[in-house]
Amino acid sequence: MTNISQLILEFFQQDTTRLALFRFGTFLIFILLSLLVGRYTPTFVRIVIRRFAPQQVASIYNNLIEPIRNLFRITGTLILISLSLAWIIEYQYIYGFISPIVDLAVITSLAWLASRLFRQFIRFYGIELVGKLGREVDELLLVFETLANVIIGFIAVLAFAQSQQFNLVGLLTGLGIGGLAVAFAAQKTLEQLIGTIVLYLDRPFIPGEYIRLQKSPQIPEGLFGRVESIGIRSSKIRTAAKSTLFIIPNSILANLEIENITRGKKVMVLLYLDFFKLLQDQEKALVQQVIIESTNSLFGIDPGSTSITFLNQNAAIQTTRTRVTFFILGSNDNSLQLRKRLLELANEKISKKLFSSGIEFKMQEPTIYVDSPVTL
Repeated sequence: MTNISQLILEFFQQDTTRLALFRFGTFLIFILLSLLVGRYTPTFVRIVIRRFAPQQVASIYNNLIEPIRNLFRITGTLILISLSLAWIIEYQYIYGFISPIVDLAVITSLAWLASRLFRQFIRFYGIELVGKLGREVDELLLVFETLANVIIGFIAVLAFAQSQQFNLVGLLTGLGIGGLAVAFAAQKTLEQLIGTIVLYLDRPFIPGEYIRLQKSPQIPEGLFGRVESIGIRSSKIRTAAKSTLFIIPNSILANLEIENITRGKKVMVLLYLDFFKLLQDQEKALVQQVIIESTNSLFGIDPGSTSITFLNQNAAIQTTRTRVTFFILGSNDNSLQLRKRLLELANEKISKKLFSSGIEFKMQEPTIYVDSPVTL
């Protein structure tokens, strides 16, 4: 009787071992499949777009998906890996260690993907939508983009807390009640901390840039210097003349008028147009009028900077080459990218107007952008 019981026990033990090996083997296979299948996430997205918007599939894919296709691949792979964890959910020690890491990676990648998708949407469709509404396109779009990123980040934090069954709302409530007492005790410190947050969100300057602070009650003589660091409580500015170090609380900087000298730059744009015939004086005047009207009305174009030069007219092959030069202004990379997108739309507008007037041409690609300092 004892031998029979021992044999039954050994059988179940072996069966449990086989089941564990089967589960881990299947889990590893699914991980490998996730790495392989995740690479085709952009293709799957394109199929979905073709299903619901067959007429606009090429435009939507090229404008929204293609620039961030690698991010789609990463996100798709992480989602598949997350689904693969179902094979080891019974092994709590291993699952409890891997699951939070994978959840954090999935939520972070989804948040980053949503942020980049919204940015691409603003660049390619938001500008046109604002134009159709009869409003002027300006940096308010960038403000919407920043607000969207804040909302996406907040949702991502809530999603991760929910996935880990962490009562974030209760913690924030408790901190809010206790924070009232702390606020009265450390009002000055909190004011400086809020000033730091404002500087990091608005980013009027970054370390390494030269700035000029206007005269104020806190800084009677003004200040010109190089930003050395932005700390939690204060920022350090090295003066240009004496090389002394000014340490100014961030709460004061957040309320001052700041002139950023380093960002005083503009980008020169060189655009070449090749016309398929010898242009007459009347046609040259029309080309100049269309280009000036299409560019000078754009937000961020330096008024009066547009220069149109007819370089040569080749009588042998009946062509005329024209160079268009103008400047776009921007305070940071995002605003310059917005202006470049506006310029692309202006180029399309120029093409339509000239073609409708019977003047055919080819626009040379790519458009040349040259950084140029602003004269102070």
